[in-house]
Amino acid sequence: MKTNLVALILIALSITSLSAQNIPAGSAIDLMLIKGEYNKVTDTCRQILAYDSLNHEIYYKMGIAYQNELEEDSALNCYYQAARLNPGNKTYNFILAKGYYAKGNFKAAQPLLNELCLIDSLKWVYAYYLTGIYMQTGRYDEAINIYKRFMERDSSNCVYIDKIAYANIKKEEFENAIRLYNKSLSINDKDLTAIKNLAYLYSLAGRADTAIQLLTRGIEIESTDLDLYLSRASLYYAGHYTNSAMDDYMVVLSSGDSAKLYLKRIGIAYCNNLQPEEGINYLLKAYNKDPSDYETCSYLGQSYYKMKDMDNSIYYYNKEIEILTPVVRQLGLSYILLGESQKDNGIYREAIDSYKKSLGLKPDLNIYLIIANLYDEKLKDRRKAIYYYQKFLDNLKNGQKDFTPEYTETIKQRLAFLKTKPAN
Repeated sequence: MKTNLVALILIALSITSLSAQNIPAGSAIDLMLIKGEYNKVTDTCRQILAYDSLNHEIYYKMGIAYQNELEEDSALNCYYQAARLNPGNKTYNFILAKGYYAKGNFKAAQPLLNELCLIDSLKWVYAYYLTGIYMQTGRYDEAINIYKRFMERDSSNCVYIDKIAYANIKKEEFENAIRLYNKSLSINDKDLTAIKNLAYLYSLAGRADTAIQLLTRGIEIESTDLDLYLSRASLYYAGHYTNSAMDDYMVVLSSGDSAKLYLKRIGIAYCNNLQPEEGINYLLKAYNKDPSDYETCSYLGQSYYKMKDMDNSIYYYNKEIEILTPVVRQLGLSYILLGESQKDNGIYREAIDSYKKSLGLKPDLNIYLIIANLYDEKLKDRRKAIYYYQKFLDNLKNGQKDFTPEYTETIKQRLAFLKTKPAN
């Protein structure tokens, strides 16, 4: 008893030191929280809980202190204890659900949010997190049903309309999404969410000019939104309006974002505009960020060539070839493997097309033979079989060691037979 009494006195002293007045423990902790004395809060709460372990309010306040100290796991544990001790408390349940949500533990968060929404089905903050779970787990129709419930109460609220539209994008129901975003813009012509997503949808539909007009409208509304400039620049660049793209990328660069892509595209724009010296300035910066980008090397080669600097032009063209050579080899092999799969599947003309593409990247005597055999045995196309058998023999001197004289003689005999065989 004596020990317990001393401890209680110490707790009381730590709390009453905040003020000469007699402040209740909860209020004293609130004052500490207001003053940002979070370590003091957690120390005080731990002392109280040592003798009052069922005090849900103290757990809750300690959780707030931990959260402000960015100790998320400790905060979540405190909120869990508070909700366990007082399961009907909406504040505890909601802050616990938010904690689970932030950690991606939707399985734990959803039952809490479901219960809160049953208690108050028209409280948006509860629905916001619940629909967030539905959207991130692909349950778009369930999210839409909740959004519609709110929209029925406030049909002119663009937030709800935009949410339904976005769910339709996720469902790939683009026409519905376009209709809804246009509805939002008819209510609020400065709705940047609708403008951005409509521009995206129109660009998907091949209506780049309409998308650019929307993004320009967005920039007039909010000239500091760099996403608008980047989206418009990308559309300009894809449409080969490189000067217009350059202007937008320059705005982004002036903000301090010097990503390789923007530097490269500005350099390309200067190169296309017959300003190689200016282009090199940006292309070199892009190259320094990523020396493995073959396109940057290619434009550097072009720019130096236009400036009559052949040494640098040769250097960067060689760099481009060095980067692309392994890719070309792999691409050639991939066409061969595709051809093998097509051949085994009995689609011989498609297989021949794939083999021909591999030959365009790297001549191979074996591929000439495979194509000749397909025309000869599977497609019964004597003329084309003759052509590819002859191609094999004409190029044989480069790969003689790979074929025995007996095998080569067999090919010659087959070619001679086809040449003497009457045409079909």
